[in-house]
Amino acid sequence: MASINIGDNASQVVKYWSERATTQLREKLLLGGIVNKDRGSEILKGGDTVKIYTVEAPTAGVTTVGTANSNVFTASPVTTASVDLKIDRLATAAYEFSSENEMLSLLNSQNPEVMQSLVFAVEKAINTHLYSVIIPSVAAPDHTIGSVTNFDNSQLLACRLLAATAKWDTMKPWYALLDPSYYNDQLSATTNVSSDFVPDAPIVGGQIRAQRYGFTVIEDNSLSTDVAYLLHPDAVNFVMASELQVKFSDLHSNLKHGVVMSVSCHYGAALGISGSIKCIKVTAAA
Repeated sequence: MASINIGDNASQVVKYWSERATTQLREKLLLGGIVNKDRGSEILKGGDTVKIYTVEAPTAGVTTVGTANSNVFTASPVTTASVDLKIDRLATAAYEFSSENEMLSLLNSQNPEVMQSLVFAVEKAINTHLYSVIIPSVAAPDHTIGSVTNFDNSQLLACRLLAATAKWDTMKPWYALLDPSYYNDQLSATTNVSSDFVPDAPIVGGQIRAQRYGFTVIEDNSLSTDVAYLLHPDAVNFVMASELQVKFSDLHSNLKHGVVMSVSCHYGAALGISGSIKCIKVTAAA
């Protein structure tokens, strides 16, 4: 009877699945696909830190040509704001197989369900953590809106005004992530402006999304009932390691037969510069 070399088989599985799993996670991670990932290329491994900063604009002066002081101007000192983003989180999902044969029967056939389930578990864990990072400002005007049982167009317009008042940058798209109940409220809205029907439907997470009042409206079934997050991408900074880690280990050292297969991802997330006013949370709770 031919022997099974778990090391050889595992290396082949890792080679086949690692790149594919990484691509799958990047495509499916909903909130992670929206927030700021501009610094992702600078992160190489767990523990790395990158400083993200912005330079505040100076105050410009206006003079009248031909007057005594027309060539006089004032220079402002450079003022910066920054946040440190550290890749200090590790999301891991794992399966335990009762034997090498069970593992190989599933993986040698390139069965996608095992890897898809592991990637989904990692995706869900990262998505949950990203939402925990979003902490809207409670200073006036409050970016947390309660007692909303029907997220209709008037509510979306109120959020648009709040975002515009906070001077959200329009060079990047604005997003509205709604739970299925709130999303239904939007689908049933009977009054929309003509610009909401132009054929400009972006694809996020593999699905076409609706445009409403300057927001890309997305249904996120990971949210609790009657909860919505509206945000600018710069509200949260997010980075992932260059690829997922796929590993195999036998359980012999634990005096057990079987194999453990794990998928893990190093990542980091932090509220962006002035991030608390670049996000809005809406709930039915008072």
